[in-house]
Amino acid sequence: MLHPRPFLKWAGGKGRLLSQYEPFLPKTIDTYYEPFLGGGAVFFHLAGRSRRAVLGDINPELVNVYRCVRDEVEALIRHLRNHQRWHSPDYYYRVRQQQALPTPIERAARLIYLNKTCYNGLYRENSQGHFNVPVGNYKNPTICDAALLRSASKALQIADIQTFSFEALLERQLSARDFVYFDPPYHPISSTSSFTGYSRYGFTAADQARLAELFRTLAAQGQRVMLSNSDCELIRELYQGFNLHPILAARAINSRAARRGKISELLITSR
Repeated sequence: MLHPRPFLKWAGGKGRLLSQYEPFLPKTIDTYYEPFLGGGAVFFHLAGRSRRAVLGDINPELVNVYRCVRDEVEALIRHLRNHQRWHSPDYYYRVRQQQALPTPIERAARLIYLNKTCYNGLYRENSQGHFNVPVGNYKNPTICDAALLRSASKALQIADIQTFSFEALLERQLSARDFVYFDPPYHPISSTSSFTGYSRYGFTAADQARLAELFRTLAAQGQRVMLSNSDCELIRELYQGFNLHPILAARAINSRAARRGKISELLITSR
């Protein structure tokens, strides 16, 4: 079986950065925690190293997708094959307009279909919580990768998957053998780089400060904590005193390809 890897295209996904992250990742983990799940690249990379996982996100539709991949992957594959059969720009916009599908599987298949066929794999919601990304220009998108979904399903069997805010970790009894990874929406490094539409709620500088306070609290309790964010003055100030590791990443989201160059990000570790 394939080694598990992300089954979603995710703006800001960490798949291409894992070789730079690896020196800072634990070799063994009791429980892995990730409350900004996104594409789950770090979780899948660590498959086999952790006994349990608690995965979460504030976006309930994303949480539903992961639960369906874990629990009903064969039914999900059947729905995605139907989307593959009918895909066209007109079909995309008809599916995008659907808001009240009756079953979790139908909702999960819709999100994966839109993710695989929308512009640049971007997930963005408007103020009403409706997905609003236009169709991408793909000749033959892979909408249903059955082998990939099955390998992800196998990896997710150890995971408790919930809708929760990062601050819910304060209610958990974590041990020094656990590992927490935070991958929040990045703080903008310029007025044109801000991307807060991942959910209807956005992620502000005040949210960044609350997250940094949680990071400090967990670190003070002896937990192993790691966080990725943009390399900017605010983030360096918030995490002063911790280990700040510059990471060279590709800027993936820009309407002009010439501006999708390399940029420095920060990987922050508690120890």
